[in-house]
Amino acid sequence: MLTGKQKRFLRAKAHHLQPIFQVGKGGVNDNLVAQVMDALEARELIKIHVLNNCPQPADSVASELAEKTGAELVQTIGKTIVLYKESKENKQIELP
Repeated sequence: MLTGKQKRFLRAKAHHLQPIFQVGKGGVNDNLVAQVMDALEARELIKIHVLNNCPQPADSVASELAEKTGAELVQTIGKTIVLYKESKENKQIELP
């Protein structure tokens, strides 16, 4: 569980990132979850954009992805989700 200070730190780091995944009409599926897990292992902090044709609201997509990948939900703004998961082998971000 992240503290408020850690979330603030991660939000500042994520501000300059571009979304690397888009969730569309297929919603959250096993393939998306596997790709997000791989990206989290490589980058630790990622942004995901939820398209307008997604059948689920962005909040439920965010909580479902965080639960299935074991990541921490840092922030949801509109249709953009920020996830963080500490990498086991490629640690880049040192939390305060």
